[in-house]
Amino acid sequence: MTHQYQSHIVWTGNRGEGTSGYRSYDRTWDIAIEGKPVIHCSNDPLLGGDPAKMNPEDLLLSALAACHMLWYLHYAAVDGVVVLDYQDTPVGIAELGPGGAGRFASATLHPKITLQPGSNVDVARAIHGRIHEVCFIARSVNFPITYEPVFVFADK
Repeated sequence: MTHQYQSHIVWTGNRGEGTSGYRSYDRTWDIAIEGKPVIHCSNDPLLGGDPAKMNPEDLLLSALAACHMLWYLHYAAVDGVVVLDYQDTPVGIAELGPGGAGRFASATLHPKITLQPGSNVDVARAIHGRIHEVCFIARSVNFPITYEPVFVFADK
């Protein structure tokens, strides 16, 4: 079975000269999918992009962490672990090669998960190991992903 995803990317960096020179255009674009808010993006600041806008690396790392979170919440509900809050600050390590070519070498997710008092932390921790088998994004990347979760219990 297949499922199709579609996006629409619109380059917004033409300053009136197009790509007539390397410095004559901006590395900006919009993700403009019908029926959804537009996301204004730019190249990585290391490559001349706008640091105030999302770049492809931000989007990939965020997609990876979001996919992990959604599967975590699913398994938590199925396994009887009550999650009250979930936040993550993932870190991706990139390698730059000759000529500026780069790649992600690894990613580490750092979810902070607030559990309902009485939840089984061992079960909550074990869920992380099952997610890589089902998460579309994790199954699609070619770099290692590790998890360093922190669990806290909500006040009663």
